[in-house]
Amino acid sequence: MTTQPLATEQPLLSVRNLKIRIQLDNGVMNAVDGVDFDIRKGKTLGLVGESGCGKSLTSRSLLHLNPKECETSGSIVYRPSDGKGAKEMDMDILSLEPNGKAIRSIRGRRISMIFQEPMTAFSPMYTIGNQIVEAIRIHRTKDKKEAKNIALEMLSKVGISDEEKRYDQYPHEFSGGMRQRAMISMALSCNPELLIADEPTTALDVTIQAQVLELMRALQQEFGMSILLVTHDLGIIAQMCDEVAVMYLGKIVEQAPVKELFRNPKHPYTKGLMRSMPRLGGGKDKRLESIEGSVPMAIDMPPMCGFYERCKDRIEGVCNASAVPMTSISEDHTVRCFLYSESEGGESP
Repeated sequence: MTTQPLATEQPLLSVRNLKIRIQLDNGVMNAVDGVDFDIRKGKTLGLVGESGCGKSLTSRSLLHLNPKECETSGSIVYRPSDGKGAKEMDMDILSLEPNGKAIRSIRGRRISMIFQEPMTAFSPMYTIGNQIVEAIRIHRTKDKKEAKNIALEMLSKVGISDEEKRYDQYPHEFSGGMRQRAMISMALSCNPELLIADEPTTALDVTIQAQVLELMRALQQEFGMSILLVTHDLGIIAQMCDEVAVMYLGKIVEQAPVKELFRNPKHPYTKGLMRSMPRLGGGKDKRLESIEGSVPMAIDMPPMCGFYERCKDRIEGVCNASAVPMTSISEDHTVRCFLYSESEGGESP
């Protein structure tokens, strides 16, 4: 694991008070509710949580890609460089026009994304090579031959053999693992500063999953890019990340360096996720623990802990009576839980 950056170094991207509201027939859904995090240069931040907690909406908002019905507020400050160490002007991504020239110059070129479902992310009407070259010709070179050579090189880098033949094939001619690799090659074809990987190993078998993760790590070292890794798999988090943000019901409930989080989890939800992980030597007769219940719909939620109904450590009259503040456990470890709030008589930070 790489060393932590100096505290004085500004993050590549800072998210502050990100909120995403969706108006439904039966009320307002607060899909993302006041999320804060930083993505540091050359580092990997893991965003982990169950399905339905707001991870994908959060990640897509970094590229201003959420649909019109998502009312988004807050700030997403991106601090680009020119690739030679010189700093450019900071920009708030949410202040840009969703289809304007400024945001289109960032998408694919500066910040790129591996979407969650490789089976549907490619258009079935065009060849794999055609779709990779499109981004290269927009952001890197207008020359068709040079763009094709870059695409072939990227296909080779991600481990696709016989790239000349594969370049002219359609998505349905690729297996799931190969399509995932092709998505990675397209995402990295313009040397982005930040790669957003939304469940990059979904539906892949264990062998291919390991290969894809190793590939991402090798390419990160080669290009020096930052990664936001969105997943529900704590095993992948432990293997890939420098820092972790645990998300539940649209909020970050715990954030810490990866080693600190696994050594000293604080939030009951984080502890539940840890206990539900399979472990070597656990015994074949020992059942995995589970977190009872499911993530509720975040529609017109009262000010209280969203994990209250599922929490074994809840405090009646406290956890269900007011919104939960974020508490500092240490300099780089925070948790959103009344058990650690001095004002509620919990543990001292």
